[in-house]
This record gives sequence, C-alpha cells and structure tokens, in this order.
Amino acid sequence: MSIGTIQSYPDNPRVAKAQIAAAYSGVSVNVEGFDFAKDKTPEFLAKFPLGKIPAFSSDKVDLFESTAIAYYAAAQQENSPLLGSNAVEKALILQWILFSENEISNNLGTWVYPLLGFVPYMKPSVDAGTEKVKRALGALDKILLTKTYLVGDEVTFADIAVVTSLVLGYKTVFDKAFRSEFKNVTRYFNTIVAKKHFKAALGEVALCETPLKYTPPKKEKKEKKEEPKKKEQPKKEAAAAEEAPKPAPKPKSALDLLPPSNFKLDDWKRQYSNNDTKDVMPWFWENFDSEGFSIWRVDYKYNDELTQVFMSNNLIGGFFARLERAHKYAFASMLVRGTNNNNSISGYFVIRGQEVPFEIYDAADYDSYTFTKIEPSQYEEKKDEIFKYMAWELDDCADGKVFK
Repeated sequence: MSIGTIQSYPDNPRVAKAQIAAAYSGVSVNVEGFDFAKDKTPEFLAKFPLGKIPAFSSDKVDLFESTAIAYYAAAQQENSPLLGSNAVEKALILQWILFSENEISNNLGTWVYPLLGFVPYMKPSVDAGTEKVKRALGALDKILLTKTYLVGDEVTFADIAVVTSLVLGYKTVFDKAFRSEFKNVTRYFNTIVAKKHFKAALGEVALCETPLKYTPPKKEKKEKKEEPKKKEQPKKEAAAAEEAPKPAPKPKSALDLLPPSNFKLDDWKRQYSNNDTKDVMPWFWENFDSEGFSIWRVDYKYNDELTQVFMSNNLIGGFFARLERAHKYAFASMLVRGTNNNNSISGYFVIRGQEVPFEIYDAADYDSYTFTKIEPSQYEEKKDEIFKYMAWELDDCADGKVFK
C-alpha cells in the first residue's frame, strides 16, 4: 500500500531514507522525478512554499523535509520498533537523527557539493566541512566499537538516518585510506546497506576508490585581435600632438591616491585561495603593511533577531554582494557562529587605508554592522583569533562566506 508520492531527483539517499522506513513498516511510497524548470509551479509552491525537494504529497499530509517524510513512513506501523519502545530509546533515536543532519549531512554537503560543481568552490569552506565530518566520524567510530546498531539490537530509525546520510561520502570522497581511519563506521555502514530493505532502496553502494578533487576551470585563451593600422597624421599635426601634455587619468577611488604599498592584496587572495590557511597566515603577517592597510573586527548588530543558520549566511552574502566596488581594496572572512535560533555573525576585514572607505560604508546594510579597528599594537594578541576566523576553525562555526 502506497502512503503517498515523493518528488525528487534520481538516486537521492534522502528519498531512500523514506523508502527504507516505509518498507520496514510494511507500506511503500511512490517516487517521481522533479524538474525545477517545469514542475516548480504555483500549485507546487502553494503546498511547499520553500520550493524544496524531496517533497511528499498525499491525501492526508504534505511534507517537505526528508526526515519528516521518513518519520511519517516509519510511524505507519503502530508502536513501530523503528521509533523506539520506551522514552530512553525514543530520545536516543532522536539524538542520532539530529546527529545525522547537523554533524554529517550538512558538513558533508559543504565538503562534496563544491567538488561536484553544485556550489562555488571555496577552499576554507571545503576544508572546514572536511574537518567537521572527520570529527563526527571519529565520535561515531568510538561508539560503534562495541555496537552493531546505534539503539538496541535491531535496525531503528537512528540507523536509517545515519546510514543514508553517509552514502554521499562513501560514494565520492571516503576512499580506502580515509575508510581505514574509521574502521568501525565502515564495518557498520557495510553491514547496514547489505540488508534487504536498504539494498532495495540504495542498490549496491560502490565504495569510493578515487576521491573527488577540485579541478580549477581552465582559462580560455583570448584570441589576439589585430589592431587596425593607424592612419598617418600629417607631420605638423603629429608634432603638435606630441607637444600637447596628456591629461592624467582620474582615479576611480580615493584609495588609488594612497602611497604605494608593498603588500599586494591580490597576492594575499591567491595565497589564501590556493593553500591551507595554517600555511599562509605566516606569509600574511610577514608581508602585511600596517601603514597601507588596516584590519577590522566586524560584528552584526542584531544577532538577537537571527533565526536559521542558512538565513544568517544569506545576510552575509547580501552584504558582500553590495560591496562590488570594494573587491580591489578589501578582503573579508565572515562567519555564522552557533545553531538555528541561537547564532551570531562576526568576522574580520582587511582594508586598504586606515579608514572604512566609501566603497564599503556606501552599502545599504553597512549600518547593520559594527567595524572595530584592530591597532598594530593589538596584532600579537589577536593573531590566534584572526587565524581561526580565516580558517573557519572556531568550534561553533556553522557557516560563512569569504569576500575576495
């Protein structure tokens, strides 16, 4: 018996989560492909205002979060053992559901999606996602040392949630060397995906042999255009043109009038983009010119109004989008710290000159941030904090963006 229809893209492990839960409950779900160009209709958005997939439709309820859809499928069996038989088991299962989403799926997406080309590649973000996945798997590996299943002695919704969240990693970046670091997790994963209902939904999961790597796009060679031959000027006109002084080009910004600096911002941006942050920060401090540039701590003024992490990150993105004229003169790493409904925005800017320039303070949302200048005498005490913001290595770092 089908309980409804899920719309999504093919081979989505988040859909498999609902299919597996449904199979254990003795029901099924229909699955249909979804084309954003054609299927994101006003009728679809009326039911699913966020426009997200997977999206579940039935005559009883419409659901848009994959865990909620799978939970609904699991709950079709009365007193389902998938959901726990007592308060302790129910709490443990909920713990692992949240773990699968917050510690695995979110961070694995930060690591893998840029490698697949789904989102722009930003090395600090990818590195941060990688380290967070490793931290999560390290904790999971210790717990699985003495366990076959996460809760009790048989498959529960906890195993369905965690295993389906790991599929992307095992297919794309968890190669043999990586798997050897987390042997208990790999043994657990292989045991669970071999079970009948998991195999029916996921198929044979081929473990990664060669992990995805970032390949910078090749720059297209521009064809040289032949310049049209200049007509020869009469000798008198040519001589007059040579004698007449050419007007000096007008500076595009007041910052262009500053004395030259040996610290080249573009060099720093290349160093930061192409190397591990821990390796390039010594270069930064060795080359930084405190007379030609300044460092600023930046804090959002209205953190108590922030809700979802992704919305806070979108605020940073909007701010950066309005700093287009400042690309030549500034660099920044801004982070969202905390969790949903309890987060804050802060970071550091490196700016040409000693004041916040027009190119930044002219942005519409500049007034929503407090810019606090870090004086050269404070650099030593602030070095560690600046590194952590540049490397995204704060314990409560949830997301962020880099302006370069």
